[in-house]
Amino acid sequence: MGKFVITTRKNGEFQFNLKATNGQVILTSEGYKTKASCLNGVESVKKNCLEEKRFDKKVASNGKPFFNLLATNGQIIGSSQMYSNEVNMKNGIASVMKNAPEAPVVDETV
Repeated sequence: MGKFVITTRKNGEFQFNLKATNGQVILTSEGYKTKASCLNGVESVKKNCLEEKRFDKKVASNGKPFFNLLATNGQIIGSSQMYSNEVNMKNGIASVMKNAPEAPVVDETV
């Protein structure tokens, strides 16, 4: 089972990473000013990852595919890594859909 890991950035903001069972990061959040906001972001991922239409597939300027997970208001909740090809990106989306709904939260800020 995957897990959400909450950490603190160098600038003091909180962020989460959704990690797959193998420990690979499959989704990274923006920076949040409070831990409560970061936890709300985690809940938003759990809710929105169940609908494939919430995944916005993109191609970076270097030609590598990646995706953003969007909230119902269109705001980016989390972003993926850059993938080597579209098939791997689609596998990443499937991994978020599989791992996020039941993933526990591990708080590494305490």
